Amino acid sequence: MAALAREQHGVVARRQLLALGFSRRSVTGALGRGRLHEIFLGVYMVGARRISRRGRWMAATLAAGEGAMLSHRSAARLWRLMPPGAEWIDVTTPPGRVVRRKGIVPHESLVGADEWGVADGIPVTSPFRTVFDLAAVAPMREVERAFHEAEVQRLTDRVSLPMLLERYPGRRGTRKLRALLESPEPVGFTRNDFEEAFLGLVDACGISRPRMNGDLSVRGRFFQIDALWEREKVAVELDSRSVHGTNKNFESDRLRDRILVAEGYRIVHVTWRQLQKEPEAIVADLKAALGQGHHPHPPGK
Repeated sequence: MAALAREQHGVVARRQLLALGFSRRSVTGALGRGRLHEIFLGVYMVGARRISRRGRWMAATLAAGEGAMLSHRSAARLWRLMPPGAEWIDVTTPPGRVVRRKGIVPHESLVGADEWGVADGIPVTSPFRTVFDLAAVAPMREVERAFHEAEVQRLTDRVSLPMLLERYPGRRGTRKLRALLESPEPVGFTRNDFEEAFLGLVDACGISRPRMNGDLSVRGRFFQIDALWEREKVAVELDSRSVHGTNKNFESDRLRDRILVAEGYRIVHVTWRQLQKEPEAIVADLKAALGQGHHPHPPGK
C-alpha cells in the first residue's frame, strides 16, 4: 500500500487495494484506524491527512474510473498553462463511463491515443489537446494565454491545434481556435494582473492590440515598454509602486520618457487605481493618442 501511494502522490483507490490482495474488511479496518482517509468515494489518502494539489488531481482521476484523465482547466494548471485556482477538478472519461463525484467536473469524450499521456504520474490530456478542450469552456483571452504559454514553454506534443481542428471540426470552441490561429493581432504576453486587466480593457473597447512588454531600440538604448503601439508611436506605462517605486527606477523611467518624447513618442501613464476607477477616461485618452478619437464638436461649429 505504501509503495503504491508513493507512486501516486499519496493516494490509492479501493479497487487497487483489492487487486493487491487486501480484503474488504482490512480496507475498512484501515479507514477505522486512521491509516486511510477518504478523499473521494473509493479513493483514499494513505497516512497523512494533508493532500497536495497533485494528490487531489490523482485522486480525481482514480475516482472517475478506468480511462479517466485530467483535462480542461485542471490539465492546463498541471501543464502550467494557467495560474493555480481552486475550482472543482476537470476529468474526462470515455463515452458512457461518466462517474459523478462531488468536487469533480465530469467530461465525456473520445481522446485519441496521441492526445493524452502521463505527466508527473498523472494521466492527463496532452498540452494542445488541453488547449483544444479549454476553448469549449473558457473565454477567448484564457484560451489565448494558455496557447501562448504552451509555445513559450516549448511543450512538445504529438498533435497540433490544426490537426485537432481537422479531426473534430464540429466541436464546441473550434471557431474560437480558428480565430486565434488566423488572427493578425499579436498574442498579448502579460506578466501580472495589472497588465492582464489593461489588455482586457483594450480588447473590450475595440482598440487595436498593443505589443505587451515590447522591446524598443532608441538612440542605442533598449527599453521594454509595458504596452507599445510602435506604428502610432504610443507607449503606455502601467505604474505600480512595487515596480517603479525605487529611486533607481524613478530616474531610469524619467530618462526613458525624455528620450521617447524627444523621438516623437506619446507616453501615457496609467495607475491601477485609474484602471479600476476611470476605465472610460483611459479608453478616450488612448483613442485620442492613437488617432482613433472623435472631435468633441462637429467640424465648423
